[in-house]
Amino acid sequence: MAADQDKPQDNPHAARFSALTRMLLDNVKRVGFPPIHTLPVERARDAYKAGVRASELPHAPLARVEDFHIPGPAGPIRARLWANSHEPEQPVLLYLHGGGFVIGSIETCESMCRQIAVQSGAAVVAVDYLLAPEHKYPAGLQDCWAAFTWLVEHGRSMGLNGHRIAVGGDSAGGTLSAAVALMARDAGIPLALQALVYPSVQTRVTTESFKAFSRDTLLSAELMNWFERQTMGEQLDHDWHREPLYAPDHRGLAPAWIGLAECDALTDEGHQYAQKLREAGVPVEVREWPGVIHDFINMGRFLPEALALHKAMAAAVKHALIDS
Repeated sequence: MAADQDKPQDNPHAARFSALTRMLLDNVKRVGFPPIHTLPVERARDAYKAGVRASELPHAPLARVEDFHIPGPAGPIRARLWANSHEPEQPVLLYLHGGGFVIGSIETCESMCRQIAVQSGAAVVAVDYLLAPEHKYPAGLQDCWAAFTWLVEHGRSMGLNGHRIAVGGDSAGGTLSAAVALMARDAGIPLALQALVYPSVQTRVTTESFKAFSRDTLLSAELMNWFERQTMGEQLDHDWHREPLYAPDHRGLAPAWIGLAECDALTDEGHQYAQKLREAGVPVEVREWPGVIHDFINMGRFLPEALALHKAMAAAVKHALIDS
């Protein structure tokens, strides 16, 4: 697995790593992969894809897997649908992959999306939104919004019920999902759920979890700074589309399910966003898994907590889209 980490024993907070997490980080260190932020962008993308492939669960078989394209503001957006039946009018989760807005793809979230489709009974659609540095933010968000509105308006052409829709994603995909939820509220489009896995929702404040876990793990301060420079350019002119925590108003947003890792630089801001939503009257469920690190959602071969997250997220999707 490509990684940004050095010596777990050098971090006084490393005692909070689970035994399996510590073993995983030790193995990454032993192999000696170069840090992602030291690689050219295309090599970084390949390295991340290879790392996910080595650590994710085997792909669950499904009744339906289809590649298609969605019209986007800058051209067609590659999309993939996973469903466990061919029944029409299936509710749908739009899933937005992580990767710091720079790396990641449909392929790096496929294993997890298949699990959600199997366990929830909903269809799952993921998209290859535009990535930086070729396309600066918010180009990726504009693609995600185009995909969301297309599913709402034209999902029936794919056998999907766009009026029973949720959005979700991990890391940068969690950021995008939170922004799409805000945009859906502003556009008056009903959204059943926003499922956010360790989302990045602010960049202005150095949190305690950032201080504790932005080194010696897979998501280092150096890697996050590299992502931000690639994504925003030298100006780093953020607004709430990149920092949903600072949106002017959070009232009336879709209910949120937020999944966090204890040993992650982004954990505190996930809790901050949950609190911001609660203060605005938004129903929120937060689950935090102890001892695990950022991107554990893709580590099902090694960490049982990944399977627990898949199960919990699928239950939230099922409750929002099928049981309600």
